[in-house]
Amino acid sequence: MFTVLIADDHPLFRAALREVIDGMSDEHEIFEAGTLDEARQLVTEEPDLDLDLILLDLQMPGSNGYSGLIELRNIAPSVPIVVVSAATSKGVIQDSITYGALGFIPKSLTKDAIREGMERVIAGGLYVPSEEAGSDAGSGLGSRTGGRPESGDERHSALTQGELRVLKLLAKGKSNKVIAYELDIRESTVKAHITAILRKLKVHSRTQAVLAAQDLDFGKG
Repeated sequence: MFTVLIADDHPLFRAALREVIDGMSDEHEIFEAGTLDEARQLVTEEPDLDLDLILLDLQMPGSNGYSGLIELRNIAPSVPIVVVSAATSKGVIQDSITYGALGFIPKSLTKDAIREGMERVIAGGLYVPSEEAGSDAGSGLGSRTGGRPESGDERHSALTQGELRVLKLLAKGKSNKVIAYELDIRESTVKAHITAILRKLKVHSRTQAVLAAQDLDFGKG
């Protein structure tokens, strides 16, 4: 069963996304939210809701800038989020990925292209339409032909033991506050470690760091 939350205040676009999802899977369940409050309520107050994907409009009511993306990313850290937006500047696309989205789908794309983007993210990759994001999309942010951020042993070996411990808990979907509690360190220290992790792994978001961490064998340390 494929379960998706469509968080967008435009009924016609929600209907278009439903049509795309209907063509992707015979067994699926779709939840809809027209405001950020509705999306938050669905994610936090439905104990049996096991989402596979969140489609999020950045400019829906209740969201200011990237606040909706950041909030849903923190509430449901293990659920992939794809931003769907009419704003398609390179800066908006890059910032969306930086703040934790695994994909960016312009509302101007065809239904086939929207389906391609959703399928890539569901398969564990990143999706940024390179013709919208510019030449940097293919090299640093992920693209239609890209996948997870580039990683290697030399990047992992650059991490300190403290950073590795934080990354291990980050990969389990722990919040900064929980990581600080479990490691008995300050939350500001956790944030500093995460900043260093992103820089050393050459990624742009917590989500990309978690993807890069899949190459690590945490059982060894």
